[in-house]
Amino acid sequence: MGIPIGLLNARFQLFEDTIGFLALGLQTLPSVCWAPLAILWFGQTEKAMFFIVIMGSIWSIALATDAGVKNVPPLYVRAARTLGSQGFHTWFKVIVPAALPFIISGMKQGWAFAWRSLMAAEIYITILTGFGLGNLLHYGRELHAMDAVIGVMFVIIAVGLLVDKVVFSPLEVFMHEKWGTHTKR
Repeated sequence: MGIPIGLLNARFQLFEDTIGFLALGLQTLPSVCWAPLAILWFGQTEKAMFFIVIMGSIWSIALATDAGVKNVPPLYVRAARTLGSQGFHTWFKVIVPAALPFIISGMKQGWAFAWRSLMAAEIYITILTGFGLGNLLHYGRELHAMDAVIGVMFVIIAVGLLVDKVVFSPLEVFMHEKWGTHTKR
């Protein structure tokens, strides 16, 4: 959802002035602030947690996509137009591929926000309805089980590192190799 919003923001000034401005404000809002609203709208359900996760991540992806499109060198677009590209072809064959490093970076950041949002949502919402790492944190705190709290924190960190290593690092390496910006360490 963040990518289409970011593309619309980059393409149309009306979207930039309205949704883009709103996205910037909503990104600064901690995702836990959505919990009371989610509970009122959806009750203590998985839908409420899903809503919190989406609201915690969508805006960073939209802003990164917008920034990526705006940082595409105008020369690329002019060259594509000189070769006969127009409209959607220019957008999806030139602009979006050139903006991919920003988009992937935004997705990585969006995932991190979503992961944190999920923990917050589980602490507030699944206390009565389910089981998860956030729930384990809550009960560890309630039972004064510091070992359980620290253990869950390590699991959360491990999952975050694993997702970065399995999903985002290969994507970043691929993008650097594709664009010829890969540096050996």
